[in-house]
Amino acid sequence: MRFTKMQGLGNDYLYVFGDVPDNISKLSRRLSDRHFGAGSDGMIYISPSDKADFKMRIFNSDGSEAMMCGNGIRCVGKYLFDKKHTTKKELSIETLSGIKKLLLHTEEGKVKTVTVDMGMTDVSEKMDLPLSDMIVTGYRVSVGNPHFVIFSFDPDKAPVSSIGPRIEKHPEFPGGINVEFASVTAEGKLRMRVWERGSGITMACGTGACAAAAAAVKQGFFDHGTPVAVVLDGGELKITIADTEVAYMEGPAETVFEGEIDDYAS
Repeated sequence: MRFTKMQGLGNDYLYVFGDVPDNISKLSRRLSDRHFGAGSDGMIYISPSDKADFKMRIFNSDGSEAMMCGNGIRCVGKYLFDKKHTTKKELSIETLSGIKKLLLHTEEGKVKTVTVDMGMTDVSEKMDLPLSDMIVTGYRVSVGNPHFVIFSFDPDKAPVSSIGPRIEKHPEFPGGINVEFASVTAEGKLRMRVWERGSGITMACGTGACAAAAAAVKQGFFDHGTPVAVVLDGGELKITIADTEVAYMEGPAETVFEGEIDDYAS
């Protein structure tokens, strides 16, 4: 089995074109291990689709399947174009969160950045979430997958690794949830760190950036239709929340290395 390690702002996955194997949960845990495997936030399988140009399925480093990954889908676009599975620069990709549309921006015949129509965002009213020792206030946001966005912590000092997993598995969210810690910087950007459902702390999260931007617009920090620079640990994304509440994300996609494994079926 050949795979390609790719990353979008440090959110890295192992990409395979083909059918998902029966042992995918075990395989993703094994290959994602950063000491004994190739090291990644998970695996993404790409295959033909009868609903769109192609289909992607995402498997986290803990073996669970994710609905959508904004950084991952940008790399899907680069993978397909750079490896000549397509010559189109406008692609539709089937995901568990619906069909997403990509616009590929190329330089010298290779994809450099990708703009993704991430679909509708749905921001709840502010809610108080009781933990055993505190109450955390945030916004529940859907970007096709679930998020809880918190503005009450400085992201660079936030206890992401301790509070994140407690919120992820809180009884209020039976299926688990992604957790974003965000604030507006003095430069007028949105700083964000993330605890991803099934993966833990990651360098970046595309859907999380969209969720944080949508919640920030609801808070009145930014206006609809104005690009928001979202600063993550791995770099910067440009997120625009349209008047229709649709999120548009633009960011880089890069190939790290090619790999091959012989005993992937074990």
